[in-house]
Amino acid sequence: MSSALAKDYENPMKVPRLVKCVVNIGVGQGGEKLRKAFDVLEMLTGQTPVETIATTTNAEFGIREGQPVGCKVTLRGQKAFDFLEKAFWVKENRLSEKSFDDHGNVNFGIHDYTDFKEASYDPNIGVFGMDISIVIGRKGIRIANRKKNKKSIPPELKMTKEESIDFMENEFDLEVYES
Repeated sequence: MSSALAKDYENPMKVPRLVKCVVNIGVGQGGEKLRKAFDVLEMLTGQTPVETIATTTNAEFGIREGQPVGCKVTLRGQKAFDFLEKAFWVKENRLSEKSFDDHGNVNFGIHDYTDFKEASYDPNIGVFGMDISIVIGRKGIRIANRKKNKKSIPPELKMTKEESIDFMENEFDLEVYES
């Protein structure tokens, strides 16, 4: 968190922060293709991925409920910042304003893992794209998600689209353009 951004807020609970970053690869099937997606995520993030499981059955795509269909990694703290620096380099430090939602979240995709600096094409792996979801929040966000004694977040502490855009522009030297 840059100290320049923190100085703009009188209340320390209003200072935006990066809560987490989730990197997801959906392959639509298990087996060898899913194992290769695991390898790609582990190579790019340095963490062991977990399987994502289908929640519904879709006969058109040959997917049954309970079947593994992808993998994901959740990054927090410095690992999230480091990965996002690399991901934004792939996107040329530019994101569309449409990538931001009204609650302070950011979502974008990368078409090919070989676009990362440290990755090179391996014909044994193939080509995998990924979805990246970023949650930007404030320090007290946990009260809405905890199991015991849940509370709602006061409106003045909820993130807005404009605040998350300012946070991303200041933290990652990102250009947000209108499309």
